Amino acid sequence: MMIRLATLLASTLLAAGSVSPAYAQSAPAPSTGAATAVPHIETRNGRHALIVDGAPFLVLGAQVNNSSNYASALPQVWPTLDRLHANSVEIPVAWQQIEPKEGQFDFSFVQTLLDEARSHDKRLILLWFGTWKNTAPGYTPDWVKLDNKRFPRMKDKAGKDHYVHTPLARTTLEADKKAFVALIGYLKAHDPQNTVILVQPENEVGSYRSPRDYSPAANTLFAQAIPAELARKVGKKGTWAQAFGAQADRAFNTWYTARYVGEIAAAGKAVKPIPMYVNAALAGPSNVPDPTGVASGGPQQDVLDIWKAAAPALDFAAPDIYDKVSANVVQYLDKYNRPDNALMVPEIGNAREFARFFYGAMGRGAIGYSPFGMDDTGFYNYPLGARDLSDDTIGGLAKSYAVFAGMDRAWAKIAFEHPTWGAFKPDDGAPQSTVMGDWTITANWGEWQFGQKDWTWLKSDPAPWASQPVGGVTVAQLSANEFLFTGDHVRVAFGTRDGGPANGMVLRVEEGHFTDGRWVMDRIWNGDQTDYGINLIDRPVLLKVTMGAYR
Repeated sequence: MMIRLATLLASTLLAAGSVSPAYAQSAPAPSTGAATAVPHIETRNGRHALIVDGAPFLVLGAQVNNSSNYASALPQVWPTLDRLHANSVEIPVAWQQIEPKEGQFDFSFVQTLLDEARSHDKRLILLWFGTWKNTAPGYTPDWVKLDNKRFPRMKDKAGKDHYVHTPLARTTLEADKKAFVALIGYLKAHDPQNTVILVQPENEVGSYRSPRDYSPAANTLFAQAIPAELARKVGKKGTWAQAFGAQADRAFNTWYTARYVGEIAAAGKAVKPIPMYVNAALAGPSNVPDPTGVASGGPQQDVLDIWKAAAPALDFAAPDIYDKVSANVVQYLDKYNRPDNALMVPEIGNAREFARFFYGAMGRGAIGYSPFGMDDTGFYNYPLGARDLSDDTIGGLAKSYAVFAGMDRAWAKIAFEHPTWGAFKPDDGAPQSTVMGDWTITANWGEWQFGQKDWTWLKSDPAPWASQPVGGVTVAQLSANEFLFTGDHVRVAFGTRDGGPANGMVLRVEEGHFTDGRWVMDRIWNGDQTDYGINLIDRPVLLKVTMGAYR
């Protein structure tokens, strides 16, 4: 029976593409109840935008704790989002929650969530906890958990049940898909204003400790040639072992897991084409991971091409970042920032040392960012994240969010249309720089606002933040000589690039804000505020720099 089910799965999984409907130029706010165009991802010149209500939208998000997906917890959610200046919340909707008995659906929490999000002026990103939640089946209904014949687990090499449900079981796929489609159908009927702007089908899929299903059905498939569409995508051929060598088990599980999730996404989007993405429990950024030491089957950075071939209905794959090593974070951001993959950080640690990474994501044109565990229910995932949610813990990111909250639409449009760059203080404190047009932009860390480090005639104590993991900057090039930037705990210097115009100089530094998408200057920085570089310490603001050269 398993061989027949697996063969059927291999031949019938969907390969539907994503839908990009036309959108209106303006639309009512999400609380009005009026219908708006369904959000979608738009790609142009290798850049991406999440289009909401007809215009680019930046997700300043926050993800709640796993068990905060009940109405009783919501009063502890909204105040934390406001402290952070978040405009969106990522929140689970569990299969066990909406279908506790097979065929009997309960969407009361979903409706409560829609109503409260609208009253608090927040957008929603729903996380479907179905067959997988961090690889485990903890959020499947009891009737799924307990029926291992109908909903079988993977088999390990010894032939024993593994904890993960096999992606080869059509029965499990169909049951999960039915519930997911019912959820999306409810949104179609009850959310015409698109309070929900993104959906994540499943959560951190894959399998730890056993890289694939070793059941007889799986072994039969594993001995066959890799699918033709995968062969075209990765430029390999032959059996799984011939094509992928030591990573063959993991590649096999990745393909069939991606097909499973992709079919669920395609079925949901056929009802309402909300953008959908998949998130990854990450592997080390610079090595090919041990197949038994990673969430085998998940969309880690080295197997994104397999996911792209297997699950075209998904709009993008995204990294969940709990790695505090700055060089690793740079690689994660760079490897998920692809012409065919919008960058979003849907889950990241909420401890203070993670806050600086926000600037790196924004500078790479990310469509969104979301720290994990942002509610006041009393649970903290230390040491992955913070020990608490004190003002000291979340204050840095809250200040950064506050700047972007005042221009979330404007920034999303700018990042979609213009070059951007972002950097954060690396672990060794080394300066970071880039060239944009004729100009070099350099970020230095750990300096006071006044004076130079090499001054010997004026003694000073080291800046308190010099030894702390804080500091970042995000820059957008508005024109050949105009730059918009913000940051904190950073000294930014603008200068002429090698071979650039002679006598280059900073002409003007404006502090300002956006009103209805228009730049409004509040004051001009000059004198001490610009003589030693442009310094932003504990109060990030928005600055526009104009460069020029005299003759």
